Parts: sequence; C-alpha cells; structure tokens
Amino acid sequence: MNDKNFRVSGRNTIIHKNRKIDLLLVNGDHPVIIVNHTGIGLYKGVLPEKRIDAKRAHQELIDLCKPDVFGQEKTLVFIEALDNKEYKLDYSKINTENFIKVHQENYI
Repeated sequence: MNDKNFRVSGRNTIIHKNRKIDLLLVNGDHPVIIVNHTGIGLYKGVLPEKRIDAKRAHQELIDLCKPDVFGQEKTLVFIEALDNKEYKLDYSKINTENFIKVHQENYI
C-alpha cells in the first residue's frame, strides 16, 4: 500500500494531507521548503539521505522534478497546508519577502 502524505492537484499544486508528517519540497537546486501542520518555511536542517531516515523523522521528501509529481522544475508552486491557507512559492523571487506568500487565507 503506497499511501502518500500529499496529493498533486493540477499542474502546480501540492495538498498536504497528514498532520503528523512534515513535507520537504525539493525543486532542483532551489532552497528546500518544509510544510507542516502549522505553516510553511525554509528548511534549515540536513536532508535525509534515505526514505527510511525521513520516515523516522516524521518527514516525507518530495522531489518536484520526479515524474510522479510534476516531472520538471517549477517556477511557481501552490501549497494547500493544513493551517487552512494556500501558499504561493515563487522561485523567481528567492531571497525576497515575496518568495513565500499567503495566496488564500481560507481555501476550504
């Protein structure tokens, strides 16, 4: 049984499903993003090398470039988090305050 802790919706949206698991989003050489049940931010820790290491740390590593996710690097990604907000990641605006923004306050 391959139950994922996220769902892909459309061409550039990730939906977080499980509040016990944090999502680590990898998009090429860009900074890694962590999504948890309280929000979203830049990940400053060490990336787990194996999937089992991530599972022990209650994390799931998501490479957006893999074919089962998006299949290519994305410039714009939307994240529907469990804090009832939709976030917009604009990778063309890295190192600015507009890199991670709240897109919708209540998406449900």
